[in-house]
Amino acid sequence: MSNTKVLPLLESAPGQAEAPCCPPLTERPFTVEEAETAARMFKALGDPVRLRLFSAVASHEGGEACVCDISDVGVSQPTVSHHLKKLKEAGLLTSERRGTWVYYRVEPTVLAAMGQLLIKAAPAA
Repeated sequence: MSNTKVLPLLESAPGQAEAPCCPPLTERPFTVEEAETAARMFKALGDPVRLRLFSAVASHEGGEACVCDISDVGVSQPTVSHHLKKLKEAGLLTSERRGTWVYYRVEPTVLAAMGQLLIKAAPAA
């Protein structure tokens, strides 16, 4: 039995679009700040363990995961904590402590922003 609850995702105000981190790659060259933001996100996801942890949180039922449910990625618990910290620092995850456990969820605008950045850059089929 689990005593977790589903937290609602933050949504934009009516009529207000999500603010992506950066424009699509094909729109215009990045500013220094946009390039640093995008690089920080992609660098964090460039590590296979971090990518697995991010995927585990993003795909977990309810959109959030207890660290106790996602820590089996082949590294020690302190290393898992280090990687989760790096994902938080890159703005990809948020967390909330509940008792002795920490619950992680993907920052609400991250997937949409990353998708917009890459999808519009993909060549048409």
